[in-house]
Amino acid sequence: METTMNKPQPKALICDKTKQVLVDIIIYLYVALFFYTATSKLMDYDKSELQMSKSPIITDYSHILVWLVPVTEIIIGLLLVIPKTVLNGLYAALMLMVLFTVYIYSILNFSSYVPCSCGGVLQNMSWQQHFIFNVVFIVFAIVGIYLKLHIRKTTRV
Repeated sequence: METTMNKPQPKALICDKTKQVLVDIIIYLYVALFFYTATSKLMDYDKSELQMSKSPIITDYSHILVWLVPVTEIIIGLLLVIPKTVLNGLYAALMLMVLFTVYIYSILNFSSYVPCSCGGVLQNMSWQQHFIFNVVFIVFAIVGIYLKLHIRKTTRV
């Protein structure tokens, strides 16, 4: 009679250490993105407010969003650097990137007017490039969440 204790366990395709390294890279990319974009928006507040006020979709909310978006990006960035809140930060990053991507999709497909893009380095991207950039970051968040959930928790003695 064979017991389950004698059966060899299947090897994971990716070891936990590699999973953690990949999660860390994704976290670093998101933290850099969110802190950079938040800082750009806050440092060039007048330009950010003007760009948001010209958006056909969010015009009525631009006075709130001009503060809410960068503050949200900073909060999510902080969630990502605190070990106990990393998973929540990844979920929040995913949700925010999905919202941004839906906004860009809406501008590209349903708006007669396409306003200026983001500030900083990202302003050199077209809206189509920005859409692809966001989709890539959505994939990063999904992969990060999946890997984070599948890293075995070990107790240290």
